[in-house]
Amino acid sequence: MSTGELSHIDSRGRLRMVDVSEKEPTWREARAEAIVSLSAETLRRIGSGDMPKGNVYEAARLAGIMAAKKTWELIPLCHQIQLTAIQVDFFPDESKSEIGITSTVKTNDRTGVEMEALVAVTSAALTIYDMCKAIDRGIIIRETRLIFKTGGKSGLFERS
Repeated sequence: MSTGELSHIDSRGRLRMVDVSEKEPTWREARAEAIVSLSAETLRRIGSGDMPKGNVYEAARLAGIMAAKKTWELIPLCHQIQLTAIQVDFFPDESKSEIGITSTVKTNDRTGVEMEALVAVTSAALTIYDMCKAIDRGIIIRETRLIFKTGGKSGLFERS
């Protein structure tokens, strides 16, 4: 692929924001997930509300929502778009000693919301780490990935 074909590089090799002003707004949705592995005791304490810094899930949910709204400030050349919905959910699994995190982000705009969904789960996972690190230094954040997106020119993507 030559530099002229890359969407964020102009013909002289300079970075640029993609011009989406001529595109029509369309319905777009993206979902992402991440997994936080932690000790069984830490997971038990989160579930029972026995954490020194407070309600881990609600702090992480708020962090994910806020981060999705600020994605355009965090990721270079990312457009500021009008988000219509952001949802962050947690799925603790005691048998694996882990917490699954999902985010769903929606918009009716000119560009997609994949980055917003990924930033949401990443920030939620980092918040879980921050709120638990005093009692568990072995926490691992893993498998952050896009699992679904729809809308726009590229259409549907669904991870199998």
